[in-house]
Amino acid sequence: MNVLNLPDPDFMLEEEITLFSDSVAKWIDEHAPPEKVATWLENGSVPRELWTQAGQDGLMGLSMPEADGGMGGDYRHETVLMRQLGWKGADHFGISLHNAIVAPYIWHYGTDEQKKRWLPRLASGELVGAIAMTEPGAGSDLQGVKTTALKQGNQYVVNGSKTFITNGQLANFIIVVAKTDPAEGAKGVSLIVVETDGAPGENVEGFERGRNLHKIGMEGNDTSELFFNDVKVPGENIIGGAEGRGFYQLMEQLPQERLNIAVQGLAAAERGLEHTLAYVKERKAFGKRILDFQNTQFKLAEVKTKLTVAKAFVDRCIELHLAGRLDAATASMAKYWVTDIQGETLDEMLQLFGGYGYMTEYPIAQLYKDARVQRIYGGTNEIMKVLIARTL
Repeated sequence: MNVLNLPDPDFMLEEEITLFSDSVAKWIDEHAPPEKVATWLENGSVPRELWTQAGQDGLMGLSMPEADGGMGGDYRHETVLMRQLGWKGADHFGISLHNAIVAPYIWHYGTDEQKKRWLPRLASGELVGAIAMTEPGAGSDLQGVKTTALKQGNQYVVNGSKTFITNGQLANFIIVVAKTDPAEGAKGVSLIVVETDGAPGENVEGFERGRNLHKIGMEGNDTSELFFNDVKVPGENIIGGAEGRGFYQLMEQLPQERLNIAVQGLAAAERGLEHTLAYVKERKAFGKRILDFQNTQFKLAEVKTKLTVAKAFVDRCIELHLAGRLDAATASMAKYWVTDIQGETLDEMLQLFGGYGYMTEYPIAQLYKDARVQRIYGGTNEIMKVLIARTL
């Protein structure tokens, strides 16, 4: 998508990356065209078969090492997938959370046994991943989680509840943020994997999926409550093989999650600009095109400028991340600033559609609804500012 007329940086223009981008675009056209995406919205979820198809076609485990069963790519491949899903309006498919948030916890921190057991199945689509952080009483403050995973013999017993869990209805591989030592605060947090058998209605004993939550946007992505009532988990399911490492693992991986959100937010806003330009060039009022009014030109000039600045910053963050130099504060800047700009520009663009912008059959309406959560999940934008302020 060249709606901003800003070339990609050289590291995104390598032939292998551009060819991959073209193949992803064709895959989405075939497997997630607008008419199928519309059924996701109606059903509140993508079909389970799409995950299997993505695994068969090499879209899962993109940046996972080949030795661990992945595709052997890097974060550029994850960026390509996120951008194409956003540009084509298929971003309700939670594959990027699976690829670029869930799987890295295993290949960064997992024991050799854990990698052998889980990574090939995460790459094939046999396993669909989710990460259960948020609770009814704990959001951005991960030290405040109440869910426990207490050792009993050679297993752990998990108790607690989670909410707002992306992929929660379909996931059969759930990383649970839990206290293995409730008296130790952050040092007592561990990440433990709960595997369900994946069959609809046939979950492990004590594990229950709550309702698929009704949201004002991102309706095609299943988001759930999860309940753990004396769920027995094998002792070898603690990620890394030792208790108390969870908070460190989370803090080290959250910068990538926040960069993901910035990448996705920018792609969605670019799609909004493409739709808006097409509309204002065709729609007429008072005998001339909407684009011919100076107010329209000024508004879209502001939008294009803001998104161009956002893209330049996001590209720089991707470059830093590829080099292993993206720090938490810079990732927080990208997440907060881009998602603020996403919401602001989409609001301006919707206004140019007039009443049609409020009608759900126009893509700008869906983009507007979807944008709102971007400022909330992955750590609220207020929390991002706290993290940035600590560097002053």
